[in-house]
Amino acid sequence: MTLWSGRVGTSLDPAVWKLLRAHDAELLPYDCQATAEHAGRLHGAGLLEADELVEVEGRLEEIARDPSAILEADEDVHSAIERLLGPLGLKIHAGRSRNDQVAAALRLYVVDACAEAREEIDALALVTLSFAETEAATLMPGYTHLQRGQPVTLGHHLLAWVEMLDRDRTRFAAAGAAATPSPLGAGALAGSTLGIDPPDGQVSNSIDAVSDRDFALDYLYAAAMLHQHLSRIGEEIVLWATSEFSFVKLPEAASTGSSMMPQKLNPDVAELVRGKGGTALGRLAGLLATVKGLPLAYDRDLQEDKAPVFAARRDVQLALQGMTVLMSGLEANRERLAEAAGDPLLLATDVAEDLVKGGLSFREAHEQVAASVRDGSYRPVGTAAESIAARHAPGPADVTDAIVAARRRFRAGH
Repeated sequence: MTLWSGRVGTSLDPAVWKLLRAHDAELLPYDCQATAEHAGRLHGAGLLEADELVEVEGRLEEIARDPSAILEADEDVHSAIERLLGPLGLKIHAGRSRNDQVAAALRLYVVDACAEAREEIDALALVTLSFAETEAATLMPGYTHLQRGQPVTLGHHLLAWVEMLDRDRTRFAAAGAAATPSPLGAGALAGSTLGIDPPDGQVSNSIDAVSDRDFALDYLYAAAMLHQHLSRIGEEIVLWATSEFSFVKLPEAASTGSSMMPQKLNPDVAELVRGKGGTALGRLAGLLATVKGLPLAYDRDLQEDKAPVFAARRDVQLALQGMTVLMSGLEANRERLAEAAGDPLLLATDVAEDLVKGGLSFREAHEQVAASVRDGSYRPVGTAAESIAARHAPGPADVTDAIVAARRRFRAGH
């Protein structure tokens, strides 16, 4: 029996039922948690006896561990829980609606998903930092427009990846904090007459409480940004692993072969993670489009919020875990990197700046060096290592110090 069947006198057409039915079993433990909180509120209002509260809490703990108990006949996880509570389920919905119930459960889900993402980001960042520490002094070209620019170290470059991940941790922390306030007590949109506690102080408007999905969008935005960063990292690994670059060697534990060409070792992890960047953007854009024109308060359109959030959580975990395995086995081809870092044109900016030190304007120095490159008379000044030291760019010692500081941040969890 549906929770609203008292108003509809006929059975639904099967096609309508398939459309209405929510695929939200992932919310089960979170809806049980929210239902337990609501049961406490009912007890506080004198609507649930102490022994009934104990029974409800015990049953909810059992139900939360058994998603297989949800049946095709259950419209959603909320009706399944009410059915599984037995006779007490008839009392548990007093003073609440599926509107505040689903908002509360999804918020708890997002809080958990954000904490999980931060843990996985920490794991990836720490193995990246270990790689950067090993290669703190390994010279390589730095690029703009995918053209060689100035010499840097591989450790310096890898720290740029870590900075992106650090911002992602911050975004997931903010999304988790935004999802924390509970809307329980808002009811369908305006509370109830049963004396149940209203939503907590951070929720100031009951109409907004049941219709707000900003927290879900915040999570999808954090996930989309993470995937954009992972995509950029994946793209560089794909490039670096080519024979043309040959900067890194892929670990076999995170690579595949070709079904036809026996010699191939393919960077499929990096490619799949790169591909998921587009999917993550689509989920964010899709939910934004869903909520943009909805009148207040709750509308059934919001049932579409769960699929992208559930899928985003799975992809975030898979992508981060896969990249952690890939990164932990990645090896630098130091000989090839040194050869590339020995390109004399990487020092062209240093040559121009030497002329500036001699009194020439930078524009004149720039044109003079550019002309020497064109006519073949260009000669470098110093070495790549000397260039890094002269520019006060992060050298091996600076990279090591930055790694120590970053490792402390990630291990501390903030």
